[in-house]
Amino acid sequence: MIFWGVVGVLTAVLLFSAINILREYERGVIFTLGRFTGAKGPGLIIVVPVIQQMVRVDLRTIVLDVPKQDVISRDNVSVKVNAVVYFRIVDPGKAIVQVANPFEATSQLSQTTLRSVLGQHELDTMIAQREKLNVDLQRILDTSTDAWGIKVSHVEIKHLDLDETMIRAMARQAEAERVRRAKIIHAEGEKQAAAQLVEAAALLGADPRAIQLRYLQTLTELTNEKSSTIVFPLPMDLITPFMKKLGGPD
Repeated sequence: MIFWGVVGVLTAVLLFSAINILREYERGVIFTLGRFTGAKGPGLIIVVPVIQQMVRVDLRTIVLDVPKQDVISRDNVSVKVNAVVYFRIVDPGKAIVQVANPFEATSQLSQTTLRSVLGQHELDTMIAQREKLNVDLQRILDTSTDAWGIKVSHVEIKHLDLDETMIRAMARQAEAERVRRAKIIHAEGEKQAAAQLVEAAALLGADPRAIQLRYLQTLTELTNEKSSTIVFPLPMDLITPFMKKLGGPD
């Protein structure tokens, strides 16, 4: 009687252990006598005790924070770069059979790929073309992890940390660039002003009466100034006859 009771308890335990319920985002990789026989789920899964084993696999997107990496850019600038990688398992069988630890493998691959890809570019490219570098990193990682049943959906470079010396050098460079642009703008303004003055002089010289009007306007402006000294401009046409008498026709 006791024997049959023990047998009944063992049978109930085996039946209970054979029943597995997988969530919508889970899959069960089944091994029958050590051989991979497929992936099942979600829902109710029956696993034959002793003969079969099941490994649960999460199919949700994993956010992997890549730690800071020391990168030497193409123009020999040392910079610390960290990134974040978004990936998920799309083939549970490959993720379990082909690689021992898919998460650790993806993390190590992300670190080496980050150093390799960014090391091929100059510092200015890293700063100005970050989106393009993100796409290149995602493409390379996705191709490399395809054999593991992993899909890398997105890679984002988070920070580019420079030392204080490089930051000061970049600040000086930016200031020099602003000074250069200011000088160019000032020179363009002087050029346009000179062209306008030449045009105005040509218009005034076309008619002597215009010179006289300008002379009178200048006198009016001088009288409005609160100054103890007043300079009267002397038109050249008033003294030209006297100069010709003194010095000849030339």
